[in-house]
Amino acid sequence: MRDQRNSSIRIKKRARGREAHPKRDGSPVLYGWHTVKAALENPQRRIRRLFATENAARRLAEEGVPLRAELELVRPEMIARRLSPDAVHNGLLAEADPLPSLELDEIEAGDLMLVLDQITDPHNVGAILRTAAAFDVAAVVTTARHSPQASGVLAKSASGALEYVPLITVQNLARGIEQLRERGFLVIGLDSSGEDDLAGAAVRTPLALILGAEGKGLRQLTRASCDCLARLDLPGRIKSLNVSNAAALALYIARKRLAESARS
Repeated sequence: MRDQRNSSIRIKKRARGREAHPKRDGSPVLYGWHTVKAALENPQRRIRRLFATENAARRLAEEGVPLRAELELVRPEMIARRLSPDAVHNGLLAEADPLPSLELDEIEAGDLMLVLDQITDPHNVGAILRTAAAFDVAAVVTTARHSPQASGVLAKSASGALEYVPLITVQNLARGIEQLRERGFLVIGLDSSGEDDLAGAAVRTPLALILGAEGKGLRQLTRASCDCLARLDLPGRIKSLNVSNAAALALYIARKRLAESARS
């Protein structure tokens, strides 16, 4: 670590036998290489404390990642104590402030948005955010209640996408959907009982796709707030997908249909 200490990276030196470890202070926790790296590279994210193993600190230095916080060297088990037994932290953990909260009307109306109707599993929401970043989704809208905290497992599952795709929370989803419609969005709810297959539905920009929770699907008021309902037709014997997989398929179909509409 000699070369690293002489670099621009600031490493907190501690007396032998007094190695610090992350404490539980209520700050959102981010862990894993892609998650923490993206947070460090996001100027809107305030990092309070940054913990890394020697290998992870060396990799940060080699890749020129801006730290924006004093790096504290710890052993891998010190990070693991903060997390669930199956968590993969890659030697990095950061305590950070939440990203600035944005209102729905503050987001520029991109051509495609996702709306989540009380999806509570952080793995699913994180995976959906990652997919949203891959398909250049303008924002993901979710409910203030019945949705996971935007840190920890969700952030790890998002693999950095939490820093790239705005996550907007609304108090009342039906009212939020109405705001989208007032801004010109075509709102399509994904539902197995939808009259049209999404692959054949008439679409246009801007477009908002709404996904419901696994098992429950879209709530009745949410369904009534949509312009139309569409289903995902699957050729196999299993006709339903995990919600994050359904999101990926729906976004692929929507992007393809929008491109076809633009050419016609």
